Amino acid sequence: MKLQVTEDAAKWFIEEMGLEKGELVQFRLKIYGGIPTVHPNYFLGLTTGENGKIAIKDEVEGITFYFNDKDAWFLDEHDMKVEMGEEEVEYHFEERK
Repeated sequence: MKLQVTEDAAKWFIEEMGLEKGELVQFRLKIYGGIPTVHPNYFLGLTTGENGKIAIKDEVEGITFYFNDKDAWFLDEHDMKVEMGEEEVEYHFEERK
């Protein structure tokens, strides 16, 4: 159960979302439409601010990226790494062994 956001990806979020140090970015679950994931029928959405108790987080470039306690199950069996692709961030899931 690990969340990792690379520095380059964090900088992309800061620029694209107009974030300032100290802000929070929540990865939240959606039933349809959004960022594809390793879980069938579940997608990721993004929102800013704190919503619920922070359960899993990574702080990069002064920004806290997190899953709240309601959605933490999402990474029970996987680690998630967010890194820069050619033009935008990419989301990678690795099964924990």
